[in-house]
Amino acid sequence: MTTTYKILMFTHLITVTPCLFIGAYLLLFSKGTPKHRLIGKIYLSLMFFTAIVSLFIPAHVGSQFLNHFGWIHLFSLLTIYSVPTSILAIKKGNIRVHKFKMVSLYFGALIIAGGFTLAPGRYLHSVFF
Repeated sequence: MTTTYKILMFTHLITVTPCLFIGAYLLLFSKGTPKHRLIGKIYLSLMFFTAIVSLFIPAHVGSQFLNHFGWIHLFSLLTIYSVPTSILAIKKGNIRVHKFKMVSLYFGALIIAGGFTLAPGRYLHSVFF
């Protein structure tokens, strides 16, 4: 593992881990309050930043595209698309679309993609198993 790879990987890990807890809180508790809006801005900022960082991390497990990207990078693109479109939806008052995008983002980019990070050959697999 190169130093650059380690920096990117740990930056990604440090910014995505709080999103698991923040996102769960936002999904489970009252919506539309000033607290929800503030925590939501923090959550979306972290999600967007971590998705950008992840695009610079080369895939080491599975097939690669362009000698860099793997299937897991599709979740980064999902995030980069979902964050601004969910903000636009709520600014337009479209709560249904905002909710759909936020639930999809949480389960797609955090739960499903997070599950893939536990696959053999990945760093988190070596940490937990």
